[in-house]
Formats: sequence, structure tokens, C-alpha cells
Amino acid sequence: MVLLEERAVARRQGRLFILIALLLAAVNLRLAVTSVGPVLTELRTGLGMSTTVAGLLTSVPVVCFAAIGLAAPRLARRFGAARVILGGIALLTAGLATRSFAPDSVTFLLLSAVALAGIALVNVLLPSVVKDHFPHQVGTVTGLYTVALNIGATAAAAATVPLTGAFGDDWRLGLACWALAAVVALPPWLMIARDGAKTHDPGQKPSSVRVTRHPVAWALAVYFGMQSTAAYVIIGWLPQIFRDAGISAEMAGLLFATTSFLGVPLGFALSSLAGRIRSQSAIAVALGLFGIAGWGGLLLSPSGAPWLWAILLGVANTAFPLVLTMIALRGSSPATVVKLSAFAQSVGYLIAIPGPFVVGALHDATDSWKAPLAVMVALTVPQMIAGALAGRNRQI
Repeated sequence: MVLLEERAVARRQGRLFILIALLLAAVNLRLAVTSVGPVLTELRTGLGMSTTVAGLLTSVPVVCFAAIGLAAPRLARRFGAARVILGGIALLTAGLATRSFAPDSVTFLLLSAVALAGIALVNVLLPSVVKDHFPHQVGTVTGLYTVALNIGATAAAAATVPLTGAFGDDWRLGLACWALAAVVALPPWLMIARDGAKTHDPGQKPSSVRVTRHPVAWALAVYFGMQSTAAYVIIGWLPQIFRDAGISAEMAGLLFATTSFLGVPLGFALSSLAGRIRSQSAIAVALGLFGIAGWGGLLLSPSGAPWLWAILLGVANTAFPLVLTMIALRGSSPATVVKLSAFAQSVGYLIAIPGPFVVGALHDATDSWKAPLAVMVALTVPQMIAGALAGRNRQI
């Protein structure tokens, strides 16, 4: 009896350690992206970057997530999920530490791609870690790690400008300091990877399921793509939209941070709710309606009620934790979840690649944000349709 109790305690402690490691990794999953927007004007000036190239910068994350994410299942089978996640965090640390000192736009883009490649690997594998270690708490644990993700995103959005000011208005140091957050996430995953090596863990067991043949996988991919398009337009351009409307850089950063911060309580509540109900279709449609209201408000009067638009888009942005929860719920095993996560995220990010770039190009062509914002309103409709289909109670 005592031995059984000791084993139970050890299992609980092990799961708690994995949860902590998972949360530390999640904190870093948007730092490389959300830290750029608030100082984009200064960065463009310092590197001589045009608006179109800046639009390419906002597209780099989705390109990396689409291309690198497809490799994650094969790498996890060969090396083990924990070791691949460790490698991803190491790439992220290296990219964040070096890109700020790039001498030109091309080098900055390439080093950003290194950081984002690391994020892509972690993005795909975290849902399988949840499914594997917390099979009966998928919604709750997914909610917790999306909360951590949003805390990191919010901190980077809100603090990059003040940090830049503290370093004598040096945007390079303001961006580089976020590498420290990635360093903190390395030790626990090093321990998990080492323990996996000791037990000769071969990684994820292969799954014979071909997710590309399932309509639910395609619905998840389209939904992921549409919500990613909206999310990366928000990340890449929302602060600039507010600044072009006459709002100060500090206030634009706070508005953007508000949009990100809403994902903290709402993401957890939404994931927990989604994990307890059979169908998530109604939630997906409701979030789309919030998105239409937010984009429409920015289109009509960006400075008229900026806090309201930021809040509406913040609510709509919780489509991200919803789709992560649906990915984990729709897969019948951790190995299937890895495949479904890789497919949905990679295809989804491929769909999202043009979005931020097109928004920047449309702004350049029209010298206005009206046409880009009208496009964002229109794109929310297929997002709602795909979400309704992906949310139905089916499993692969």
C-alpha cells in the first residue's frame, strides 16, 4: 500500500513538472512576433525597411510555421517529442538573441526565421503532450498553456516600448532582452529529454491514420488558417493602424496589449468549456461575430472607440485556443493528435501566408487602411463556416 501511494505521489509530481515545463514553453510561443509590432516604425527606420518588406516580415511567422511544422511528427517519432521541443526552444533562444543586431532587413528576416522555426516545432507538439499526459483534462490544460502563451504575448507587446526607452531608445536591446525568457524554458525540457533518453523512449508511436482523408481535418485546417490570418494581421498591423489614426505609440501598444491580454482569462475559460461539451460549433460562430464587429469598427472609425475595437478583436482572437482544443479533442490518440496538429497547423499557416503581406500591399496601394480592413471583415465569414464544421462531435 505504501509503495502504491509513493508511486501515485511520484506520478502526480511528474505530471506537475511536465505541466510547468509546458507552460514555460508556451510563454515563449509569441514573443518573437508580438515584440516587433510596437517598435515596427523604429525598426523600419533603423534597417531602412519599406512597408512592403515590413508586410513580408509579418508573413515570415506563418511561412515558418507552415514549412517547419510538417517535419515535427517525423522528428518526434525519431528523437522523441521532448527532445524536439528542447531543440525548438534552443533555436528560438538563438534567433531572439541575434536578430536584433542584424545590420540589414534581410539578415533580420533570416534570424527571425530561425527563432520562428523553433516555435513551429513546439507549436505542433504541445497538443500531443497534453493528449499524452493529461488525456482527461485536455480542455483545462490547453486553456492553461494558451493563458501562458497570451501572458507572454501581452508582456512583449506592452513592455517592448518601455524597455526600449530604458535602454536609451535602443530598439535592438529592447527586442534582444526577450531571449532571456526563452533561456528560462530550456532547463526543464532538458531534464525531460534526458529522462526520456534514459528510459529509451522512442518518441511518438506511429499512427496509421491518414488525416488528409478526413473532412474534419480539412475543416480544422481552414479554421486554423482563417483565425491565423486575423491573428497575424492583428500582431503585425494593429498598433500601426492605431498610430496612423493619430493615437500615440504608447497608447497603441496598450491597446494591442489589451487585445492580447483578453486571451488570458477568456482563453482558459473557453478551452475549459470547449473540453466539456460535445460540439464547439456555436462557440466558433460567436467568436466570428465578435471579429466582424471589431474589424468593422476599425474600418468605420479607428479612433472613434479604440478600446471597444481592441476588446472585440481580443475576444475574437480566442479562436486560437479554441482550435487547439478542437485539435486535441478530434484526435483519438497522442500519435493521431500529432498528425492532426501538424496537418491543421501547416495547411492553416499556408492559407494564412498571404494575409499580412496583402494587407501591407493594399495599404501601400491605397494609402489607407479601409481596403485591408474590408478584406478582414469578409474573411471572417469563411472562418465561421469552417469553425462550425470543425466543431462538430467527430473524432479521427
